[in-house]
Amino acid sequence: MVAAGGTGGHLFPARALAEEMTRRDFGVDLITERRGERYGAGFPAKTVYHVPSATLTSRTPWAVAWSIWTLARGTYAAWTLMRRTRPLVMVGFGGYPTLPPLFAAKLAGVPIAIHEQNAVMGRANRLLARLSDKVALSYETTRSLPEAASGRTRVTGAPVRDAVVERSERPYKPPAARGAINILIFGGSQGSRFFSDCAPIAMARLSEPLRKRLAIIQQAREEDVARVQHTYEEAGIKAEVASFFDDLPERIANAHLVIARSGASTVAELTVIGRPAILVPLPHALDNDQLENATRLAEAGGARCRRQGDLTPDSLANEIESWLHDTDRLGKAAASAHAMGRADAVSRLADMVEEMIASGRGGEG
Repeated sequence: MVAAGGTGGHLFPARALAEEMTRRDFGVDLITERRGERYGAGFPAKTVYHVPSATLTSRTPWAVAWSIWTLARGTYAAWTLMRRTRPLVMVGFGGYPTLPPLFAAKLAGVPIAIHEQNAVMGRANRLLARLSDKVALSYETTRSLPEAASGRTRVTGAPVRDAVVERSERPYKPPAARGAINILIFGGSQGSRFFSDCAPIAMARLSEPLRKRLAIIQQAREEDVARVQHTYEEAGIKAEVASFFDDLPERIANAHLVIARSGASTVAELTVIGRPAILVPLPHALDNDQLENATRLAEAGGARCRRQGDLTPDSLANEIESWLHDTDRLGKAAASAHAMGRADAVSRLADMVEEMIASGRGGEG
């Protein structure tokens, strides 16, 4: 059984493990929250369960009490589910919605593991790491890992979906002289208002020869789609704007340059496929996990990390121009990103899970 928060960043690696375990003839169930229905479409689970959960976003007494009560209800519901389904192992992929099912699995005597996708361990996973039999990591060095869990860790890398692995061997080809330039812009599974406000204006300020060659694909929030599309049309730029792309791995593979946030799944997919990127970390993340993710890739030469507060349409336009006028730089960045990717991460994680199942005791696997 796998448990994941309702965003793409949590569900995509959970889906990767589910696909691999299914290939190994294990049945997989999923526990998530209601908002996961959008990003969990096609999830290879026998059954998808929803249990009550809450994110601890406010410290007011009423909000804390309500969150604790909701998490307690969710834990009881998940414990009842554990008693009925008796999973061989429970694997959590982060987010507060994983707390009830993993607490319940611990109470029910089910071996549990967690996977941390980011270079900084998330808050829910910090709580669960102390209880888990195994802690799988994406990076050799992971900030905020509890010392008590350090003896139970294994570096697997960040699992990516089959659709990503299938494109990992497609070579990067810089844009041909006077040919189309494919730029992909997205802000994670929920889009980004900043990119909607900044990117179309930046593209309109590029030199005319470049503007004529652009083919933009941009993800935007539903309420921003029409506005963003109109801005591109006024600038005479070819663009496709939508609130969600269910074939994002294919679009990454076709891109000459990606402009994106730096969530764990985004960075993992960029590195496995191997595409150059301008990464703009989410500025208000509690633990600066996106900044850490982007910095790791930038230091490897696969991306440029730009803080949102430092970017204007003009500075973003200058950044894009500098990339697009240097095809050697694009090619080298793609190669550096690809060298950092771990297409076999899901196999490593599945091996760990199988060891836990074989031992029946989790921590001794």
